[in-house]
Amino acid sequence: MHILSALTAWLVDTIGRMGYTGIISLMFLESSFFPFPSEVVMPPAGYLAWKGEMSLWLVLLSGIAGSLLGALFNYWLAVKLGRPFLIKYGKYFFVSEESINKADEFFSRHGHISTFVCRLLPGIRQYISLPAGIARMPMKSFLIFTTLGAGIWVCVLTFAGYLLGEHQDLLKEYLHIITISCIVIALAVTGIYLFIIRRKRKS
Repeated sequence: MHILSALTAWLVDTIGRMGYTGIISLMFLESSFFPFPSEVVMPPAGYLAWKGEMSLWLVLLSGIAGSLLGALFNYWLAVKLGRPFLIKYGKYFFVSEESINKADEFFSRHGHISTFVCRLLPGIRQYISLPAGIARMPMKSFLIFTTLGAGIWVCVLTFAGYLLGEHQDLLKEYLHIITISCIVIALAVTGIYLFIIRRKRKS
């Protein structure tokens, strides 16, 4: 708790000094493959918005913009390096070209829902852009569903910090509830999607 409080205080100070550029930069790191959690970026920014030191709407837009830029970085990296690397070295990791082609086929049919759902899942959200890039998911679909998923996550975290106000010490407890809720939502969306797909196949 002491470490979390110290980190939150540092981030509030950093974001306060760097402003919206700081939010974009930190969320870019979070959304790429750097291990930087958004849970310690957006709630402090929401808190600063509650204090009236930042605009709530610009905080939200900055968070979404940073997430999208980080996702695009991973997507571009996967497009440029992913498939050639896997074809050349995949055999050492039990990844065959056939399995890569199957993954491409899967993403061509289900890439949109996979991208959206995985943006809500902790530990996965920043990495879903890599298989999307390897499969060369259409850019328009990638942007739309990445923005939707990242937008929900950014809004939830920001409003958590905003609504808690001066009670930021309760943030850890609420983040646990938020994470579980997002996992439940992701599972529900996946279940509904699979149900629709099966009905279409039967009809």
